[in-house]
Amino acid sequence: MADITRRLGWRHLRGAPTAHIRHHRGEELLHDGPGLSFWYRALSAALSEVPVDDRELAMTFHARTSDFQDIAVQATVTYRVSDPALASARLDFSIDPDTGIWRGAPLEQLGTLLTESAQQHALDVLARTTLASALVDGVASVRERVAAGLAAEPRLPATGIEVVAVRVVALRPEPEVERALRTPAREQIQQEADRATYERRAVAVERERAIAENELASQIELAKREEQLVEQRGTNTRREAEEHAAADAVRAEAEAARTVKLAGAEAERSVRLARAEAEAAREVGEARAQAQAAWLRVHADVDVSTLHALTGSRLAENLPSIDSLTISPDVLTGLLAKLGVRDDA
Repeated sequence: MADITRRLGWRHLRGAPTAHIRHHRGEELLHDGPGLSFWYRALSAALSEVPVDDRELAMTFHARTSDFQDIAVQATVTYRVSDPALASARLDFSIDPDTGIWRGAPLEQLGTLLTESAQQHALDVLARTTLASALVDGVASVRERVAAGLAAEPRLPATGIEVVAVRVVALRPEPEVERALRTPAREQIQQEADRATYERRAVAVERERAIAENELASQIELAKREEQLVEQRGTNTRREAEEHAAADAVRAEAEAARTVKLAGAEAERSVRLARAEAEAAREVGEARAQAQAAWLRVHADVDVSTLHALTGSRLAENLPSIDSLTISPDVLTGLLAKLGVRDDA
């Protein structure tokens, strides 16, 4: 949009470098070119502004394939106005001299023209193509056909329009059809994923089996070594027992020999001691017999009363000590009676 300012009945227009300005006063062309700046009177000026930059036109339309399937085409056409004078003569690019706004909608007209032309060529290609082929190779074929068709379209050069590039973004079937088409691929992908999972599990099981076999082999080897160790320990224990037994036998023989020697010495000493004791006993007996004989010879010449007195004294010596003695009259009477009887005798 042009930049227009007001000054006392005059207007000043300042255009952009990408806008081609044409200024007519009556049939006279006063200004013609991009990026112009000039004064004019609004009542007598006829202005038109034609954009000469590259513009992108996005379009979406539906088509039907040869197998009667609906498909959506998303494309973008890049174009520019190559002949502003011709375009301003064929399309309404006039602007309000007071505001600089287009009086009509020229860009919408250009968009409709390009969209219908591109759609016509795309429909012509897709109508002879199956849905599967269109989804696989349709983007390139539709782009080439649309580009060739727009290049050969006679209305575009006659309007001063030049097509720069054509891009087909996507060809999309209906959502239900798209889901149906995705199902086999998804199933295949799922099968591949399941197979990978099974293979991974199989590998894991194989590794676990190998680990278990290694552990079992290790346990078997350990058991064999333990058996060897037990056998070696038994051999060592048996050898130690034999050595201990041999040592005990030697010790027992030495102890027996020493015991026999000590027993012989003890027996000899006992015999000697017994002989000595017997000799001493015999001598003691003889001495006692001699003493007894002497004692009897001494007492043979002593009278009976003296013997009774000696006997009483010996008896008194052997009796225990008596602190006090109580003699009842009955005992004393009996004793006196016995003494009287003896005196009478």
